[in-house]
Amino acid sequence: MTTSPFALKPEPETLEVVRERVRLRPFHEDDLTAMAAYRGDAAVCRFLPFEPQTPGDIRARIGHLFGRTSLAGESGGVVLVVENEGAVIGDLVLFHLDAAAGSAEIGWVLHPAATGRGLATEAVAALVDTAFEVYGLRRLTAQIDADNLRSIALAERIGMRREAHFVENAWFKGRWSDLLVYAVLDREWAAARRGAS
Repeated sequence: MTTSPFALKPEPETLEVVRERVRLRPFHEDDLTAMAAYRGDAAVCRFLPFEPQTPGDIRARIGHLFGRTSLAGESGGVVLVVENEGAVIGDLVLFHLDAAAGSAEIGWVLHPAATGRGLATEAVAALVDTAFEVYGLRRLTAQIDADNLRSIALAERIGMRREAHFVENAWFKGRWSDLLVYAVLDREWAAARRGAS
């Protein structure tokens, strides 16, 4: 067996990503109430791997990631809140690191009031930039329920490509669910960014 030629960049001690209309930063205890405003919505949770959440539920599920900037560890990952004009409008996750392959998964949850203005696109693109530029990852994936048309459109809008379609692969929230896997490589992302400028 050969050793992977890939090596991650040193992880940042602090992390803040600012774009034209959004700011990404590690989440902390004070964000729980704002997060519960959308994570507690059944419509938002329809395609997510959890039921509507209270602040206590959020703390129990991802509280170990408060303020974290490291992807390492069995339950490691980075959760960033998305702010627009100082208000928390969503959160993003970078997790399931495969360090040898330079690969990780991304995910997103946005407040319904923040949709339709391009804020999710700006925020998720900023997360992809961060994954490649700050962490030095080589490949990102996103797993999306095939009925989640908004997330599919978002993944495609930012330039991810569909890699797989698993038909009725899991019993999920009372139905057999199809799973789509989207992905993008760092070189594909860089080429698309060069082409856009």
